[in-house]
Amino acid sequence: MKRLKYILFLVQICFLTLGNCNFVENYYCGEDNCYDLLQLTRDASKNDIKRAFRSIASKTHPDKFQDLEDKKIAEERFLKLQTAYDILRDEEARADYDYMLDHPDQFYMNYYRAWRRRHAPNVDVRIVIAVTISLISLVQYYNGWVKYEEAIKYFTTVPKYRIRATELAKQEGLLNAEKKRVKGISKEQQKQQEEKIIRSIIESKMDIRGVYAKPTYKDILWVQLFLLPYWLFQYVSWYIRWIWKFWLNKEEYGEEEMFYIIRKNMKMSQGQFDALEDHVKEDYLRKELWVQEKFKVWKEERDYEVKAKLAQSGRYKAYRRYMKANGPGRIYFDDS
Repeated sequence: MKRLKYILFLVQICFLTLGNCNFVENYYCGEDNCYDLLQLTRDASKNDIKRAFRSIASKTHPDKFQDLEDKKIAEERFLKLQTAYDILRDEEARADYDYMLDHPDQFYMNYYRAWRRRHAPNVDVRIVIAVTISLISLVQYYNGWVKYEEAIKYFTTVPKYRIRATELAKQEGLLNAEKKRVKGISKEQQKQQEEKIIRSIIESKMDIRGVYAKPTYKDILWVQLFLLPYWLFQYVSWYIRWIWKFWLNKEEYGEEEMFYIIRKNMKMSQGQFDALEDHVKEDYLRKELWVQEKFKVWKEERDYEVKAKLAQSGRYKAYRRYMKANGPGRIYFDDS
């Protein structure tokens, strides 16, 4: 099959090459020379081109002929003159045409230049890039707020966080401790106010990290591109400092460096590591997981515990039975 596709590709190239004599010229003046049609030389100016076109067109315009046969011939001639004029008065089209005259053997390059001029959108690439980056930035910022709102809504439904937020609101006097009915406000309105207060407490007190963290200006692509040189400089300087302090001078790791090595050992991103609880990070430090040997021992123990829990899980056992009996990739033939 691959060999057949390759042969078909070669046949297409051969046909394209055989027909290349007239294929590119169809984008210009056909078999005629655009300069000869307007009786001009290659060094003619724009004014010369305009005067030549008006002079020849005024003498050979189709409206000057009454006979149908002569009128048809004049229309074909005038169409060629108009094409030559349109090509030579446009600087980009004229440059492509001159390149084809100077390099007639470069068929594919001439075809590409002619095709690009006719079919490619005439838009500044810088504008396209700027608009694309702006749209990505807007989507990023909007998506960040959507995820943050999802996290807040989730925490307002979790009893543990909701009870804690309610207690803080009562301590600050934002909620009525006895839940008395407020005059002039219906139960529904009072409930909506309580929900807003609980939500505001969770937003202000809850430390949401990772992908559901509250979006900032640094999450926007435009800002990231603007700060990219600064971040690169920071990374290079940090790496040089790491080599100098810990490779050459053999200094002891600080807490920041320990967390960095632990995160790399666990193959976690910065956002995933930041989302961990503080007591979990402290436990990692206590177990000295930045040391490679201790990390390997800890990982083996953790993998064994996970496998033991899965072995006792009914859902996992059902999944194993399904994979063993009816796993994906099986094909059944119904002979009934």
